[in-house]
Amino acid sequence: MMKLCRLFLLVLQLCVASTAFSPVPVSFAKLSTELAATTEEATESVVESGEKDELIARRIIVEGDVQGGYYRSCVRNEAGRFRRLVGTMSPPDDSNRAEIFVEGKRKLVEGFVRWCEKGSKNVGLSQVISVTEVLKEEPTGLYDEFYVKTK
Repeated sequence: MMKLCRLFLLVLQLCVASTAFSPVPVSFAKLSTELAATTEEATESVVESGEKDELIARRIIVEGDVQGGYYRSCVRNEAGRFRRLVGTMSPPDDSNRAEIFVEGKRKLVEGFVRWCEKGSKNVGLSQVISVTEVLKEEPTGLYDEFYVKTK
């Protein structure tokens, strides 16, 4: 917010300085440089704050003891019930790898990714789980809740 106010004041100074009745001597070069820097900072600030509600999607590849029903239930609870994210977790198979696809608001999805990266320490399991890759995806809008199959 402060950056936007500073940007506004710089634009106002530039407008006043460009008129013939400017009471304050102002260097146009200096003002232009300050204006460019402040505009860039303010734009980054607005983008960062506005992106919290942006819908995003991530595909999280996890490895370890991911086929157990308890881990899958924890993923479902964390994603679907606590964070209100939508998506799915790949069905159980004989490998030690699973994919979790989630979409939702940026802040919630990034929090879920951090939760996954904490691994088994976060869930209180004796199983060893690690995130091997997090891929950016486009939100599909195909899911209305978070779906997980267990064995």
